[in-house]
Amino acid sequence: MPSQTVGGRYQILNQLGGGGFGATFLAQDIQRPGSPQCVVKHFRPLSTDAYTLQQAKRLFDLEAATLEILGRHDQIPQLLAHFEEDQEFYIVQEFIPGHDISQEIPPLGNPLTEPEVIKLLKDILEVLVFVHQNNVIHRDLKPANIRRRQPDGKIVLIDFGAVKQISTQIANSQGQTSFTVAIGTHGYMPSEQASQTPQLSSDIYAVGIIGIQALAAINPMAYGTQGLPRNADTGEIDWRNQVEVSPQLAEILDKMVCYDFRQRYSTATAALQALETLDKSPAAKTQQSLSLTLPRKKLFIGLGIALAVGIGGLFAFQSTTQISNFLTYEDSASGIKIKYPEAWKFEERFDPITKELVTFLSPKQGETDKYQDTVTISAEEFSGTLDESKDAFIKEIKDTTPSATIVDTSDTTLFNKRAKQLIFTSKDGNTNIKSLQVWTLKGNQAYVITYTAAVDDYSQFSQTAEKMIASFEVK
Repeated sequence: MPSQTVGGRYQILNQLGGGGFGATFLAQDIQRPGSPQCVVKHFRPLSTDAYTLQQAKRLFDLEAATLEILGRHDQIPQLLAHFEEDQEFYIVQEFIPGHDISQEIPPLGNPLTEPEVIKLLKDILEVLVFVHQNNVIHRDLKPANIRRRQPDGKIVLIDFGAVKQISTQIANSQGQTSFTVAIGTHGYMPSEQASQTPQLSSDIYAVGIIGIQALAAINPMAYGTQGLPRNADTGEIDWRNQVEVSPQLAEILDKMVCYDFRQRYSTATAALQALETLDKSPAAKTQQSLSLTLPRKKLFIGLGIALAVGIGGLFAFQSTTQISNFLTYEDSASGIKIKYPEAWKFEERFDPITKELVTFLSPKQGETDKYQDTVTISAEEFSGTLDESKDAFIKEIKDTTPSATIVDTSDTTLFNKRAKQLIFTSKDGNTNIKSLQVWTLKGNQAYVITYTAAVDDYSQFSQTAEKMIASFEVK
């Protein structure tokens, strides 16, 4: 195929890779100034009967549309073209100069240190967050499909596995399709994916395997179709005895590669959140240690007069730490971004009825804490003015929560826009609830942040909620 021109403009230079599904070529676009290089992927369906071709074309177009969306991310190749020629299919993507990370980790490279592994996993997951937010499973994450781009050194995810299905499908006379092989690479592919039922967490498994490979110098592909050796008692991958690793990172990696996909982190966002708790520099730890030491000294100096001052300082310190260590949550699909405390958990909802996007939950304060404080973000269509929205929101609260009492209404700001604020109380069973709701309008969307807590506990995290609200952004 070298020197051949496909699509009337893409001249093949040399083959980069291949398999049963087709082949990948380095090419140049001879119709653009300078004939820039690109990557051409050639897919050949198993059969050329009418039903198979029809279904293959439908799937090909769907996957090309997906690649078009994913290519909007700076660290995923852009889709340049897709076309059919002589009953075969072609995808043209941006060429990413650089090398794949198989050159950096065993067996070709040296084992990485624990901080280097954490950084590598985070770099991969940060891109995978965008993929999962678009409900796409990569399906073939492995070192060869993760590029280190020149000249900026950023990670780029390539060679999404789903599009390969167009060449592995068969169709019956009714046009119903099935796939003849599972898409993925042995060693990096979990059992549910091998059974052709991949989940978002299947990608998390692959990333975890890459982390173990980089840290422990274990080559997953050396163990054939059965994957890495497993503990006879637990059934989980047996790798910890081959490397010195902190318990915290080991636990995260173990959860990423759990045999049961339901026990893994469900999305890249959840896995990234866990890793971010480990990513603290020695300087930050030293500063944290100093911060812990100083208030304690103050607490015990001069037990008489200083006792009250020391206790006050301790509570002030605790309040400060509750709002100082923040992570960033970002959803590219809705365009929202907010900071939240690292001790809090979050649940992505995307509820079509309530319009809730995500809820952040405070840590429980003990067995007696029966009601967790929450901060919820929602986005819903609203075509009126901001002043009109206040009456509409009050009516909605009273209609959906008959026990609600409006305590206060005022003007405020949200992501540098004029906003409205409501404080109201209500009941949830036997618990008296207090809520702070802040919202503003952008276009025809109302963005609403609601902090809810038991009345007696409202002040405990109110400063935290206010800081979260202040950090909120919409692209």
